[in-house]
Amino acid sequence: MKMRLQRALARAGVASRRAAEKLIEAGVVRVDGQPVTLGVSVDPERQAITVRGRRVALKPRRWIAFHKPLGVVTTAQDEEGRRTVFDFLPRSSGLSYVGRLDVMTTGLLLLTTDGEAIHRLTHPRYRIPRRYTALVHGRPTEELAALVRKPVQIDGRPVKPLSVGVRPGVAGRSILDVTLAEGRKNIVRRWATELGLKVERLARLWYGPIRLGDLPVGKWRDLTPSEVRAVYRAVRLESAED
Repeated sequence: MKMRLQRALARAGVASRRAAEKLIEAGVVRVDGQPVTLGVSVDPERQAITVRGRRVALKPRRWIAFHKPLGVVTTAQDEEGRRTVFDFLPRSSGLSYVGRLDVMTTGLLLLTTDGEAIHRLTHPRYRIPRRYTALVHGRPTEELAALVRKPVQIDGRPVKPLSVGVRPGVAGRSILDVTLAEGRKNIVRRWATELGLKVERLARLWYGPIRLGDLPVGKWRDLTPSEVRAVYRAVRLESAED
């Protein structure tokens, strides 16, 4: 099946679509041995695509939902010898994570072989919602409904939650259910700190159309075909079957 060359390069894991366009413009990409220009369509199953003389091929698309445990690092290797998310996956070749979770945050982590989809899922332009639940203390629960509507700026830019719910916890704690359409580093913790709150526990419950559900801690599952189609609709890309 034919597709744009930059899409084929992204599907092969060479680079994001935008970076692939730059490779094509730089003249380092060839199809069947011939130089090509931006905008050409190719059939990766029938034509030979090379980048700097090295042949590339499409990788099978794979999508995984993983319930990241506390203390596990979202990286391929850790200098301190801590367990990484990839230690839990028996076949992790080619997988990259979608939106890092810090070591003390648990919950849903998506992983995929599709670099272009990762770019769109994490880019602010596409405003993909992420839902978190946080156990916090520092202010009485009855004050939080008004407090969480307070304007907050981080790194010179406003934080604009799509929604915030407040629930009482135990022993003076409160529970915040926060939905954001951005993924700046430690954004939920930093936002809470600006409000005078201390986050004791933090978990991501969903990312875009994918929900954590009842997936046990430390376990993973393949996304269903309908979930994969929903992801591609959310980022306005071709469906996984294309």
